[in-house]
Amino acid sequence: MKNQSVKAFLSLIFSLNISKSVLILGLTGSILTTLVGLIIPLLTRELVDGFSIASISFGFIALIVGIFVLHALIDGFSAYALSYVGQKVVAGLREVIWSKLISLPVRYFDQQPSGESVSRVINDTGIVKNLVAQHFPQFISGLISIFGAVIILLIMDWRMTLMMLIAVPLTVLVMIPLGSRMSKVSRNLQDQTATFQGGEIQQTVSEIKLMKSSTAEKVELNKGKKGIHALLNTGLKEARIFSVVGPFMYMIVMLVIVVIIAYGGIRVEEGTMTTGSLVAFLLYLFQIVFPITSFAMFFTELQKAKGATGRIIEILDEEVEEEQQGFERSIEDLPITFDHVDFSYEEGDPIIKNMSFSVASGEMIAFAGPSGGGKTTVFGLLERYYNPTNGQVLIGEEPISDLSLRSWRSQLGYVSQESSMMSGTIRENLTYGLVNANQVSNEQLWTVAKMAYAEQFIRELPKGLDTEVGGKGGVQSCQVDNVSASILHAPFCVIPNCYYWTRQRPVWTVNPSRSYKKHCID
Repeated sequence: MKNQSVKAFLSLIFSLNISKSVLILGLTGSILTTLVGLIIPLLTRELVDGFSIASISFGFIALIVGIFVLHALIDGFSAYALSYVGQKVVAGLREVIWSKLISLPVRYFDQQPSGESVSRVINDTGIVKNLVAQHFPQFISGLISIFGAVIILLIMDWRMTLMMLIAVPLTVLVMIPLGSRMSKVSRNLQDQTATFQGGEIQQTVSEIKLMKSSTAEKVELNKGKKGIHALLNTGLKEARIFSVVGPFMYMIVMLVIVVIIAYGGIRVEEGTMTTGSLVAFLLYLFQIVFPITSFAMFFTELQKAKGATGRIIEILDEEVEEEQQGFERSIEDLPITFDHVDFSYEEGDPIIKNMSFSVASGEMIAFAGPSGGGKTTVFGLLERYYNPTNGQVLIGEEPISDLSLRSWRSQLGYVSQESSMMSGTIRENLTYGLVNANQVSNEQLWTVAKMAYAEQFIRELPKGLDTEVGGKGGVQSCQVDNVSASILHAPFCVIPNCYYWTRQRPVWTVNPSRSYKKHCID
């Protein structure tokens, strides 16, 4: 299972078509930085062993300074290159997830809080970015630093090197179980964060008027506190693991340093090791210790990234709507027919049973009934958000499922049942989703605004149709978002709010820009 999660993580990263040339340059720079760093202790040894005022030369000092400058330049270049790759990875990953999300069927969003999907796009991809851009390059350069330093140390003094390496298996034995535990805690924390963000914060804030009108502040406060405390408890579990990793690594490092200094001091006293060699040995020891401590963080972040990747892959494995599958045709002047349609959201709990009706061209029919009676479900079936359990919906003599989704929906004029607007201008909201939005004239838009009884207040705005709106909109936003310029072009209208339309405007209109009449279902 662990191998599968690692494989899934790597497959996801490599599927993003990241810039291999920049990645190679960044890794090469990181490797060169490490190799240059391995030279510094050797120069230090020569400087200490042969130190005297007479032996100090400008050339030698210039060499040391040059190496430090070269080290800094290469390090800066590689850091930027790897950060660039990391940013491209997270951008590509977010693009893939976003493309997937907007292609998923409505049924998926019925089952998932929207905040969870937002968390996957933002939070989980951020975790992956941190691993790819920061911790992975440090891991690679750390490995090179360790192997290079160990080889040099074995050549310098194999006895002291073997003494130092005794601490490695002890560290591994402790880190493996801690890493496994961190993976479980991290995934739990990510799930709870997504649930709290989507199920608590986003839902409450988006329905703030309902919450206040219901005087439900205390209810939401208690629910929020419960979610916050759950996050706190999981965060404390993660903190306890870190509280073990940090002090343990520090203890091992200090123990090794003390042993090496003590043993090296004896060797220097005996004359079997020079002072310069001991100093170089300690410098190489630090080049081993620092990467090992970063390994603990790398494997911790790897476990977190595996958890985040698992949730991302679950989204990517969902089946999408096939917009292009099927044929394209005009539905103008063709009747819409429900032929013995059954539908249920859950098996054994039918919402619609044996429904049959037909809407001829130019005809308007209305559905009336109690809440939960299936009126909105009928519109969902017409929009092909869902498929009938039994029976079929026909356009003319053809099942609407035979038409491509894009062809079918582009010919439906849909009026939103909810008073919500997309971020942008009034013009952009009225032309939302139109392929030829830029070709819609102001005259047509004012016709739409007049239909919505919104013309007067839009004209009174400083920027008119180009006024910025968004979110839930203002007091009069329902007049704008309850009608769309698509109605001017669509031969079939779906209006889920009968009361609003019959109360404020004619229930049926002739398309002012087309010569034919529309189907209208209200």
